[in-house]
Amino acid sequence: MTPKMRLHHSPNSPFVRKVRVAAIETGLIDRLELFTDDPRQPDSPIVKFNPLRRIPALELGNGEALFESVLICEYLDSLHDGPKLFPPIGPARWQALRLHALGDGAMTYAVFRINETRRPEGERSPTMMARWQRDVGATLDVLEGRARELDGPITIGTVAVGCMLGYLDFRFAQEDWRRSHPALARWYEGWSKRPSMTSTVPPGP
Repeated sequence: MTPKMRLHHSPNSPFVRKVRVAAIETGLIDRLELFTDDPRQPDSPIVKFNPLRRIPALELGNGEALFESVLICEYLDSLHDGPKLFPPIGPARWQALRLHALGDGAMTYAVFRINETRRPEGERSPTMMARWQRDVGATLDVLEGRARELDGPITIGTVAVGCMLGYLDFRFAQEDWRRSHPALARWYEGWSKRPSMTSTVPPGP
């Protein structure tokens, strides 16, 4: 029997969702054992594997671990023989990685923004929150112009963009990113119905 790998996760994390979606799309989800972890707690076991105390982290079962979502996704992609989320060297690879950089970067800023709202009111930075909101909006504008690239084969880029848009729906639904990005909205309408997405919807709050 192939040993399972333990994924340290929080169900609301978009970066964890990216790993889970990638695992489902590559047929490897049954290889993962989910372990709910809160790196903010002093006794979190994640410190044994990731000195940065960040999730996701993946225990491989041999004493080693991988952390950072893109690294975990690329490792999972190396374990199967089907179509790759990370295309081999060439134009398709750079397109996938460019889309990933856009999706992952916007996702990072959205997380920064929501974390800032959780700070005591006197310690929040309205300037930074406005900047993160602006830069996510600019990224959505770029993706709107590249929406056709999302219609091709599933890659780490489409996974990252899909999870980023899902996180905006989850945390900032009132801002209605679809209104100004119709092509992106049309793509996401189909993408969000994939089993990998419907089975990983964050429970909230």
